[in-house]
Amino acid sequence: MDPTLAFLNPYAHGFARVSVAVPRIRVADPVFNAAETVTLLEQAHDQGAVLVAFPELGLSAYTCDDLFHQAALLEACERALGTVVEATERVPVVAIVGLPFRVDHKLYNCAAVVAGGRVLGIVPKTYLPNYGEFYEARQFNPGSTATSTSVRLFGTEVPFGADLIFEAASIPLLKIHVEICEDVWVPIPPSSYAALAGATVLVNLSASNITIGKSDYRHRLVSLQSARCLAAYLYSSAGLGESTTDLGWDGQALIYEHGEMLAESDRFVDGSHFITADVDLERVSRERMRMTSFGASAEAHQARLASFRTVRFELPVPTTFPLPLQRAVERFPYVPADVERRDERCMEVYNIQVLALLQRLAATGIKKLVIGVSGGLDSTHALLVCAKAMDRLGLPRSNILAYTMPGFATSTRTLEQAKRLMAAVGCTAEEIDIRPSCLQMLADIGHPYAKGEPVYDIAFENVQAGERTSHLFRLANYHDGIVVGTGDLSELALGWCTYGVGDHMSHYNVNASVPKTLIKHLVRWVAASGSVEAGDDSVLDEILATEVSPELVPGTEQEKPDQSSEASVGPYELQDFHLYYTLRYGFAPTKVAYLAYTAWHDREQGRWIDGAEVARNEYALPAIKKHLRNFLWRFFKTSQFKRSAVPNSPKVGSGGSLSPRGDWRAPSDSEAVVWTADVDRVPDDPLQPIALPSA
Repeated sequence: MDPTLAFLNPYAHGFARVSVAVPRIRVADPVFNAAETVTLLEQAHDQGAVLVAFPELGLSAYTCDDLFHQAALLEACERALGTVVEATERVPVVAIVGLPFRVDHKLYNCAAVVAGGRVLGIVPKTYLPNYGEFYEARQFNPGSTATSTSVRLFGTEVPFGADLIFEAASIPLLKIHVEICEDVWVPIPPSSYAALAGATVLVNLSASNITIGKSDYRHRLVSLQSARCLAAYLYSSAGLGESTTDLGWDGQALIYEHGEMLAESDRFVDGSHFITADVDLERVSRERMRMTSFGASAEAHQARLASFRTVRFELPVPTTFPLPLQRAVERFPYVPADVERRDERCMEVYNIQVLALLQRLAATGIKKLVIGVSGGLDSTHALLVCAKAMDRLGLPRSNILAYTMPGFATSTRTLEQAKRLMAAVGCTAEEIDIRPSCLQMLADIGHPYAKGEPVYDIAFENVQAGERTSHLFRLANYHDGIVVGTGDLSELALGWCTYGVGDHMSHYNVNASVPKTLIKHLVRWVAASGSVEAGDDSVLDEILATEVSPELVPGTEQEKPDQSSEASVGPYELQDFHLYYTLRYGFAPTKVAYLAYTAWHDREQGRWIDGAEVARNEYALPAIKKHLRNFLWRFFKTSQFKRSAVPNSPKVGSGGSLSPRGDWRAPSDSEAVVWTADVDRVPDDPLQPIALPSA
């Protein structure tokens, strides 16, 4: 691989651009079909693709029927293949084309894999449909009947068989396996074994006539196969030009990765067409590494996997610039952009939290909850969870003992919001001024503030956090209740909580695996869905509009929070993005920065406010590097000891949790140098090259 690709080149970050093409064909006209194939090949290459898959029997047409037994047609198909081979001498892509092919006096339905002016291998179809409208066994033999493992073609020996994996030397994670149409419709497709043997991109050359509902079934089939195999899956089907004597054709092309659709073609197109997408080969590799059951499955099939042969070949990495990432990267990976999916996500998360709290109450036999309410976002949502839990148990909401505890920096805005919220929910509401007890503590330890000096150090801040937690735990003891925690996933990731007290500690924390960017939507969803009756007070809207603040250091304005959390830890919207790709996939900081730049630079998408208002925040690469470095230092170096001692909390999403009993087990005294050093490799100018680790 080129040691210095441009930073904005997706090939520098573990991606490969692939294409599925559907040419306009003519039945039994290989010359015409080869010309259409080469044209699409060139067009896909111009868009940066390194692999182009075509339909089943595309050089001849699928609907030739007994014409497949005509020598003239078979010979013309081989010459047409030669045309494609010649094209790849000047067009540096892998072309996978379908044709009928003779081996050992038998005829096979085959895929030819071509690159660099040569045929890399010929793959026969394993399973032949011979039911309904299909009569392939009349003309073809299944691949299992072949005795030869190689064939002589165009003067060279070419590997032959369904056991071939094609590996690009310059793109090490690009490992291609090919199967044909029916092969993916059987209970155990050949691609399942190929994936276990190391193939990362699975290609299906299909003809697949169209019938009512078949398109949706193809989607499900390809989605599930890509998900089970932890792979990218490319699917083609024949289009315009196939015989309509008895069948119809829609020319559908699909590209999936891990069960997620990356691209889909229009159907019933009047002419040749193709789709492209950037598949994340590193994601494929990391998911297989993370899911140890994938390796266990491979071990269980060692005898079968040992038969696979690897065909290595050279393939130049596209250096075309600019080459924007052809893939959606959402700014808010924890929050679906689609309103319907977002509401469904909020419903699931909220119910997980409520049912988890119900189970904890059932296990302890306790019927009262103690919670601190600050008037801010996290405690608001935790209180809404508590209210629903009481409703589900048939207990009065007065069993929720809610306390707002103003300190030295509490603003009048958040204090009023806390009081109005507790009244709207209908819980037992109390106010405890913690300043006297804090002053006593500060005096006991000899702190200058107790002597009238305005010293606002970490001890000053944490005395307030500690006093609040101490009060809550003693109140829980006194009233036979449990303390419900409010701190969220983002704060745990950044270490933005006071160890042992504050948002760090509770008897049970309902928010610990919910990121800050999702909390706001949860509060909004609960209010809109009517899941919790909270009166007609507009307090929830006001809380949603309040800046996130710990309110521990006195400021210049008493009316609103003066201290900003994001001024210290960085913008939550960006740090949640960094957290997702670091925690969920373990990507290197260079790739995280690349994805963040792709998502956050010069794009009109952002937060949703009632589905209308959009925040058009943008982050240039230097800002992304700054905040990413801050995140990595806090996450890997300074805050793991806090996560090693967190209370119980339910995991709510596949994005991960930070519980040491769940998704994240890490030493409390590790270094962060390898991550911060990787950030240093990111240029300030995205147009500049990046030195790859292998260089």
